[in-house]
Formats: sequence, C-alpha cells, structure tokens
Amino acid sequence: MRPAWNISTVAMIVLSLLPLAAQGQWLQSNGPYAGEIRSILVDGNNVFAGSGGSGVYRSSDGGTSWTPASSGLTNMTVNCFAVNGAGLFAGTDGGGVCFSTNSGTSWTPVNVGQTGGPIYCFLVRGTSMFTGTFGGVFRSTDSGTHWAPAGLPRLPVHSLVMAGDSLFAATPGLGVMISPDSGATWAQANSGLTDLSILSLALYGGVLFAGTAYRGLCSSTSYGMTWTPVDMGVANPAVESMVTSGTNLFAGTGGNGVFRSTDNGTSWTAVNSGITNTNVGCLAITGTTLFVGTYGGGIFRSTNNGASWTPSNPGIANIDVVSFAVIGTNLLAGYNGGLFLSTDGGDNWSSASSGLINPIISCLAVSGTNLFAGTYNGLFRSTDNGKSWFSSTSGLPSPNIGVGCLAVIGTNIFAGVWNNGVFRSTDGGTSWNPTSLGLFNKDPWCLAVSGTDLFAGTTGGLFYSGDSGGGWAPAGGGLPNGNVEMLGASGRNLFAAPGGCGIFRSTDRGSNWSPVSSSLSSATVNSFAFAGTKLFAAIRDSGIYVATDSGTAWTPANSGLNSAFVYSLAVCGTNLFAGVQNGGVWRRPLSEMVTSAGLLESPGPTEYALEQNYPNPFNPTTTIKFELPRASHVNLSVFDILGREVSVLVNERKDGGVYEMKFDGSGMASGVYFYRLQAGTYGETKKLLLLH
Repeated sequence: MRPAWNISTVAMIVLSLLPLAAQGQWLQSNGPYAGEIRSILVDGNNVFAGSGGSGVYRSSDGGTSWTPASSGLTNMTVNCFAVNGAGLFAGTDGGGVCFSTNSGTSWTPVNVGQTGGPIYCFLVRGTSMFTGTFGGVFRSTDSGTHWAPAGLPRLPVHSLVMAGDSLFAATPGLGVMISPDSGATWAQANSGLTDLSILSLALYGGVLFAGTAYRGLCSSTSYGMTWTPVDMGVANPAVESMVTSGTNLFAGTGGNGVFRSTDNGTSWTAVNSGITNTNVGCLAITGTTLFVGTYGGGIFRSTNNGASWTPSNPGIANIDVVSFAVIGTNLLAGYNGGLFLSTDGGDNWSSASSGLINPIISCLAVSGTNLFAGTYNGLFRSTDNGKSWFSSTSGLPSPNIGVGCLAVIGTNIFAGVWNNGVFRSTDGGTSWNPTSLGLFNKDPWCLAVSGTDLFAGTTGGLFYSGDSGGGWAPAGGGLPNGNVEMLGASGRNLFAAPGGCGIFRSTDRGSNWSPVSSSLSSATVNSFAFAGTKLFAAIRDSGIYVATDSGTAWTPANSGLNSAFVYSLAVCGTNLFAGVQNGGVWRRPLSEMVTSAGLLESPGPTEYALEQNYPNPFNPTTTIKFELPRASHVNLSVFDILGREVSVLVNERKDGGVYEMKFDGSGMASGVYFYRLQAGTYGETKKLLLLH
C-alpha cells in the first residue's frame, strides 16, 4: 500500500478550544469540485455524468452546475449510460444495470439474467439493447427487464457499435470481434490491427475506427475486414473514447488529451487548451457544446469545437483530497488530479495546477516563500502560492521519480523518494542531495519534525536523525512492526502509526514507545493534526477521532460526515479541515470538537461490500478492503486486462467483519487490472491502475 494521503508536515497551532456546541457537525465546503468522470450522456435538456465512486450527477443548465442524482443506485461507480423509449439506463461497476424513468431522480436495478459483472458499455439498436460487460455481451429485447448472454462469455467488452447489420465488440487480447447475427456467433476482425487490446469503437462517414490501448488508432473502410494504422501525431496514444459532431471526429486519450479530425480521420490535431487533466475517459456532445470527462480533473466543456476548454464542475464532489498545506490563512488541497487553493476558509476554491505534469499529488510542504508538491511523477515548486509550478528535481534519481513525503527544518527541505531514501535541499529546492547514511530501508512512507529532530517512517522501520539527515539511526523500540505509515509531532510527544496497529507515543525522541489507543488498537491511521493540546487522527474507515490527553483516550467526532474514510486533516485558522473519500473537503470549527472521553462502538457490516483499492493508481502495492455481514467463503482475485487471473489474494471461509488485503504489483507491467470479490451469492469487480 502506498499511502498517497501522507501529510508531510504538521503545523502546531495553539488555539483556545471552547465547549462543544449543541448542534455542531461537519459541513462540506463549497468545493473543490472535480474528480473521476467515467461517462457522460446528453438527454434532451439534461446532461448526466457518471463518476468513479459518487454516483450520477445531473445538469439542466448545460454543465454550468451539477446536482447528485443517485437515489436507488446499487453501485456508485457508473461506467456508461444509454437512453431508449423506456427511460435512462446506467451501467455500474458492481451493481449491474440501473433504470430511471424520471431523469435520474430515482433508480431501480434491472438485472434479471445480467451475470457478466461490471457494465462497461451500452448499445441501443431498434428494439434491442446490448451491454458489454466484464464477462461478455448481453442482450435485452424488453427494454432491459430481462437479459440473456449474447456471446464472448469470458472476455471483457469495452465498446460496442453496429455497422450495417453487424455488431462489433472491442475486447482486450482478441481485438475486434464481429457478429452478423446479434451475438449468436462471433469471429475476429483483426487483419492489419496494430494492437489487439481495443478500448473504443466508432463509426463515422462509413469508416469504422478502433481505439487501442497501446498503439493509437486504426481505421477500416471495409467493416473490419482490414485495418490501417492512423497517425495521430503522437506516439502510441491510448484511445479510450470517440464522438462525432458534424464534420468533426473527436478522440479522447489516456494522458494525451483530446484530438480532432476534420477530414474523416485522416489527420488529427491536439485540442487541449484549458484542459488541466489530459487523462480523458469519455466524450459527449450536444449541439455546439462538447464535454470531456477526465480521470481526476472532472469535466471540461468547449463551445468552439475544442479550440478552448473551461472547467465544468460546480457541484461534482467526487474528489479525494489526500494532502493539505497551510500557507498563512490560505489552504492548499492536493488530490489525484492536481491542486486547489482557497483563500477564504473553504468558501471558494480555484485550480492551482498550472505547470504540474501528471499531477497525482502525494504530499505538500511550505518553506518560507517556497511551496513544494510531491507527486507520483516528480517534485514541483511554486513561489507564487501555487499559481504556477515548475520542476524541482535536480539531483533526484530521475525527473519523474515518485516523491511520497516532505518535511522542513529551518532552511533544510527533505523529500522522501520512493525506493531511493531521503534527499535534502539547502537552497530552496534548486538542487537535492541524498542524505540516507544509516537509513537501512530506502522506502520512506512519512517524515516528521520534532524540534530539530527528523524522523522517517519506512516499510522497514522507524529512523531518527539529529543532524538534519546527516546520519540516521533506528528509533523503533517498542513498535509492533516495521511498517511505519504515519508520523506526527506535538511538543515533546512524537506519535507513530505502524500499519494496522493503532497509535504509539514516544516522549524520548523515539527511543521507546508505548500504545496510546487501546480502543483503536487495530486501527490504520491516514493522518494526524494538532491544535494546542488536541490531537486529531483520521482512522481509516472509522472517521475522525480526537484526544485531549496526549492520545490516551479517544472520542469520535464524525457528526455530519458523509463518509467514514478520511484521507487527510489540517488545522487552518479556527477550523479543522478533512479530505473525505469521494467528497472533497469538509470543515468544522475547532470550538465544536468533542472534549469528553469515551468511544462509540462502530457497528459491524450489515451488507457485503467491496471498496475501491487505495491508493489508486499505485506503485507497487495497494490495499483492497471488503466487508462481510456474515461468515462466508471468500474468493478475492486479481485479473489482467485480458481477463486472466494473475493473483489470488483470498480463497477461504472468513467470519463476518471488515478485511483489508494487500496486493503487490512488483514485477508486473504497468496498466489496468481488475479485482473481483465473490462471497456467497455476492460478486463485484473493480478496476485498479498500476503505474511504475
């Protein structure tokens, strides 16, 4: 598990805490709005967006604002939409097909016979509807009431299109499949294809286009009998979606943004001005308005055929804020698509990602007038409060190295570099030098500063440096394991959270440790924050807890939160801020926080559930959590994009409860994988992304 939610430095702000307010609770701030958008559909005056974890959003003003439209959805990850005379259909990642007759106000499952797992695409043709699923194609002839298999039972099907009387399916590994009889029989149609992993299909002007995962675009003027590679002007883009408008053909790619062709796909031009996240997952168009959904940056909108784009996200709270930085009275929030800045305590947010490259944020730190952002693809610095960023990697092993944690002592800045140890800069980030002498484990999770002492939590234990990183010594006596995922410091107290073992405290510079969270003994801590004598901890899957006695007794403080999964915490001004899974930033006045001891017991699971892995993307390890309401035989397996089983994480009977399993992708190729949970009659599949 790579903890992308590390807070690298903890500001110790001494405040006077007032008694608990009678009706105090967490409230969502007015943004930031963005996130992972997997599907977009235009239906009359409404535009629908399917998110990766927070359901469906609807806009009735052309994308100017959005409101949730998810009541009744059986799964909150929505991969695709379709419309026929009966109403609106949504294909989900783990809840099959859902149906709405009132423009998304409420949804009902329509899955009789639908046994293919996650739904990736729809095709409506006359009185027939088709779905492409993780387990082949399914067909309905009664508006989705009943479904029956229509071939390719062991293949994921990412896209469907009808050309003439033939049905075409995009598959990974077998390329383009063609059926002349609505799915009764299938054959390969791959002659000339440059890549057999197909992500998308489109028919435009009598030409069939196939978007591949690794070799760009191919076209066919013979309905798939032969294919010709298409030069898009960049090397081997992954073409994930296509849409047509008049004489324009648009292609959305993973990492290279949007391309446009005005000559039936012969030549292409990149049209990305204003798009701050070029990992495009879906496209949709209505009239002269074109929408792009991205993996992390939300939705962008163009009214001039892609010549320029503007964000279109107000109301879409599908963002995981994994790190904060406090800059005076300003708050910077980092997520897996970049940065947002608030100068008014969360009332308003603006993008602060200019200059960031592939901005999957892991940590933030402030040193004087310099602001640093560690990402999965390098280290960046800003000297203007986040308005613009530039690379700050001179001396690091490579420009796109993963930086997981940051810390500051005076004029020294420290960066924890995954698999390479700790580096130090003494010139404001202009250059970096390794400072890992005695650091036996070179894979740091977190850094913390206590006075002039520096501590590093690694996958192989805790280490201490009293000379600004000049030398390191082990400092983990009394800790239960060597996997120290989170650190925090307040005065003489140093807190450590070994993975899954609760919270430990040291008062002697890390020489000795004792547990201070008996009621949270098996907890995994995502974040610490401090305000005077108050210690706050974000406990994975259990929300936020507060302690007033140096961590001996803890009280939950979750009233109002819409999720118990909190990634990050920060104290700014008179508020505590929290980054909530799929919910953006929440805030609560410090004066309202619980001051009495005594914990509320968390009820056990009441239904089966498979959560999204975290972090995602990951390198090389990630954690998969699932819940069992009762004892069941459990199989949890990982599959590659071809549907081949690559790892079995669980295959045994387990008691009811909450479980976390680690998946290690070391030695495996970067790319998309799937994990599936089968427990009793329950089954669900989700997607994960490995990035080396």
